[in-house]
Amino acid sequence: MRTIAYDRRRAVAYAHKWAYGRNPRYYDYQRIGGDCTNFASQCVYAGASAMNYAPTLGWYYRNANDKSPAWTGVPFIYKFLVGNQGIGPFGHEVGIAEVQPGDICQLSFNGSQFHHTPFVVAIGAVPSPTNVLLAAHTADADNRPLNSYSYSKVRFVHIDGVRIQ
Repeated sequence: MRTIAYDRRRAVAYAHKWAYGRNPRYYDYQRIGGDCTNFASQCVYAGASAMNYAPTLGWYYRNANDKSPAWTGVPFIYKFLVGNQGIGPFGHEVGIAEVQPGDICQLSFNGSQFHHTPFVVAIGAVPSPTNVLLAAHTADADNRPLNSYSYSKVRFVHIDGVRIQ
């Protein structure tokens, strides 16, 4: 196994292209719980070009009925990215000062569970809630400032790289 760079520019370009639309290669989960993590996974995949097909604990999408929990589940993508020791993207939780375009953001609306996974598309010179800009599905958005959401807690996952065979 070797590690390659995560293509942040490609991931962000994908986010801008599909923020207000749906890529027909992927199912739209909007009507059955939300599409935010599915969209964030698509963006990360655009920059990673590698999936992890491990049953249950991997991160992959073959079709609407054959996907890992981490592809569409808010807590599961976090656990996969920060714990992944195998094939695919991996990262670690960072504070707002370390977040970069191409990373993911997760929002908690009640302070106890995380409910939403927007994708980071731009950052100001000194990152703050006003200039961390996000793309998302469910409530479709592109270049939406973090501070425009009403949230109790936020966390960011920085993508460190991608492991391939």
